[in-house]
Amino acid sequence: MLFVDLATGQPTTKVQLKQRNKHMSLPEAWTDATLSALNVARVAKVAKPEPGQYQVVVNDGIEQVDGAWREKWVVQSMFSERQKHVDPDGNEVASMGDDNYAETVTVTVAEQEAEYQATLDAQAAANVRAERDRLLAETDFYALSDVTMSAEMTTYRQALRDITTHANFPNDLEDSDWPTKP
Repeated sequence: MLFVDLATGQPTTKVQLKQRNKHMSLPEAWTDATLSALNVARVAKVAKPEPGQYQVVVNDGIEQVDGAWREKWVVQSMFSERQKHVDPDGNEVASMGDDNYAETVTVTVAEQEAEYQATLDAQAAANVRAERDRLLAETDFYALSDVTMSAEMTTYRQALRDITTHANFPNDLEDSDWPTKP
């Protein structure tokens, strides 16, 4: 539980309050009288807002609204424009140092978002391929030379192989996009 020190307006915890008031005998359950004696008020928990794409929710302290203290949340971009130093081959380097060939390049928010999305897409594609491979492995024994594979099983296995060409691949695949095992 979070509290606010009414003298300073600063957030504080129960542990911090106990440490600051070692000389006081504090009850296990804190009543309004206890809070008044410590000159603190409870800080109400507030649901975090939903971030949009490429956004994060950050705790921005506490605020007083209509006489009550509550958590404060801020939605902000995951990325901000930044500078990076690159060598002549375009590789990022820690600092320019004595290298006269290094240059400073601006990395835009759009470039960072594209790079992040590419990473997410690659992870999603790897997960889909792993599931496809697992499902194929479950039916590999049908492909042995001494087993006659049914047309339905052949179609199923081909549909699994084709999942990477599906219109929803890799991020929007639904259960209905996967073929049904015969």
